Amino acid sequence: MSADRAPLQRALERGEEEGGPIEFKTRLTRDTHLVEGRMESLAAQLRHRVLSGDGEATYVVGVDDDGAIAGISPDAFSESMDVLSLLAEDADAHIEDVETWGIEEQSSSGNRTSSGEVGDGLVGVATVREGAMLETDDDEHVVVGTAGHVDHGKSTLVGTLVTGERDDGRGGTRSFLDVQPHEVERGLSADLSYAVYGFDDDGPVRMDNPHRKTDRARVVREADRLVSFVDTVGHEPWLRTTIRGLVGQKLDYGLLAVAADDGPTKTTREHLGILLATELPTMVAITKTDAVNSERVEEVETEVEAMLREVGETPLPTERYGVDAAIEEIGTTVPVLRTSAVGGDGLDDLDTLFEALPKRESDAAAPFRMYIDRSYSVTGVGAVASGTINAGTVEAGDELLLGPMSDGSFREVEVRSIEMHYHRVDKAQAGRIVGIALKGIEESEIERGMALLPREADPEPVREFEAEVVVLNHPTKIGEGYEPVVHLETLSEAAVFRPEGGRLLPGDNGRTSVRFKFRPYLVEEGQRFVFREGQSKGVGTVRSLDTR
Repeated sequence: MSADRAPLQRALERGEEEGGPIEFKTRLTRDTHLVEGRMESLAAQLRHRVLSGDGEATYVVGVDDDGAIAGISPDAFSESMDVLSLLAEDADAHIEDVETWGIEEQSSSGNRTSSGEVGDGLVGVATVREGAMLETDDDEHVVVGTAGHVDHGKSTLVGTLVTGERDDGRGGTRSFLDVQPHEVERGLSADLSYAVYGFDDDGPVRMDNPHRKTDRARVVREADRLVSFVDTVGHEPWLRTTIRGLVGQKLDYGLLAVAADDGPTKTTREHLGILLATELPTMVAITKTDAVNSERVEEVETEVEAMLREVGETPLPTERYGVDAAIEEIGTTVPVLRTSAVGGDGLDDLDTLFEALPKRESDAAAPFRMYIDRSYSVTGVGAVASGTINAGTVEAGDELLLGPMSDGSFREVEVRSIEMHYHRVDKAQAGRIVGIALKGIEESEIERGMALLPREADPEPVREFEAEVVVLNHPTKIGEGYEPVVHLETLSEAAVFRPEGGRLLPGDNGRTSVRFKFRPYLVEEGQRFVFREGQSKGVGTVRSLDTR
């Protein structure tokens, strides 16, 4: 729910007038407004409003014709948006943005709303824009996962990239990411956050006002090529969240931050291990080069190169070989760049890199599948499931299955709408980070680790599977009954291992059965996962399923 009532106040003060771009509607219903004849008339009216506003119209819903705020129920508001979306489509337009308020808010005249009851309903402002929803070619949408020790400047670097604003030296630009207020206050990330910028023929397309979600939507709308960032958590207690970000999202590249004033740490090495274990092409940004002298930068770069060679990787310092070589050889080498969010060092090189890096192979032609990373409820919309599309394509109106529930069953749901970085789209393909509004489910029933699938799918939830694993670190041996947490796609669940031969030693590559302790999940052959317990960790690949 938006706290800023300025858009509503402006619309009410301007009023609904003949030949103007503003339209008041108490509510819109399928039974009344989508019947033959009526729909055509309303679509023509919408088209007229859009043309009157030079390609943009404002629809105020929950308001009577005279401008009095009536307020309607969340379900009625949701139906109104569905109907308005269909009318817009018929008029060769689309809903660009929706903001809602509770009717306890005061009207522009300063008086209470006409309902007489506080919190009785909603009023909303929908911005309708001319033309179909623009689609960025999914081959031109790259997703980058960031990693690195706490306070090594990865979020600050991303915040500077997506806005073009230099940091103040205190990490101010990290607030430009999609983070929670308490994270900004403490200066520490506790969950995954997201950011986006892009490129067109004239160069980078960045956010002018990153605190406005409409500015993120503008970047998605205007850019020919998009770069989305999944920013993970550097603090050790939240390592499982970092693993979720690197394993559970369909990433194209990894970006590891190493601060020039600190150098590689134990956490740096652990994050690097996860990136490489998931076979993700990775680059290293040496950050905060403004905070130290050139000799220290050289020293840290040497430490980074040694760290990479220790794990069998070939470093490629762009200071010596140039960014073009990094573009050509990333994946077989690990580019190392010197950067400063304060001084601007290396930012042009990162722009050049992100503009040119190819999208990794996509599963857009496969059946739709998305593992849910988070869920939330939007006033007037309902339950929203968010995540990165693993495979296939999803469109508004699609009928899907959601699950498995704790008992192994799947629920039938329908896609109400789709948003990507606050930009509403008709459809989205594999690799896109989206929020999907769902009909037929309450937000409280959606859990991280569940999946969305086509209605015609016949999914079999899995409680146990066979896997091939590599033990990266363990103080003794892994024996029968070992209980780590398994991170597979977006799920994080305790599991019991039963290794072939009864044990696995550090460095071993072997087979084991893996059984989830508490409930089944959707698991498929070939999926990669990370397992962790205390300081122990390893990686694995699902080889066969037990669907009994």
